[in-house]
Amino acid sequence: QVQLVESGGGLVQAGGSLRLSCAASGRTFRDYFMAWFRRAPGKEREFVARISWSGRTTYYANSIQGRFTISRDNALNTVYLQMNSLKPEDTAVYYCAASRSNTIVVHEYDAWGQGTQVTVSS
Repeated sequence: QVQLVESGGGLVQAGGSLRLSCAASGRTFRDYFMAWFRRAPGKEREFVARISWSGRTTYYANSIQGRFTISRDNALNTVYLQMNSLKPEDTAVYYCAASRSNTIVVHEYDAWGQGTQVTVSS
């Protein structure tokens, strides 16, 4: 099983950009679908974006479509989330997760990072 550590969160003004990174340990990183989820204050954790093991297939939540881009570098065991045109409603703790299944369902993810806070000011 992989262990995941996120970084790159912070405070940004609306319209700005941030790039989150998720470093994975373990030699089986390339076997996993990787995803980003987020949890806003008072809300349930929600799916943001997912990428296949090869990186060729991605899938996004409607709310961030066209603004966020997920990518991965299997040589570096790292997955990224480039976030552009950020809005105050994007404020949340962002989590990286790994699954052996092609899924966007929270409980089907086997490994989770500790989360990184993203705050977008208006």
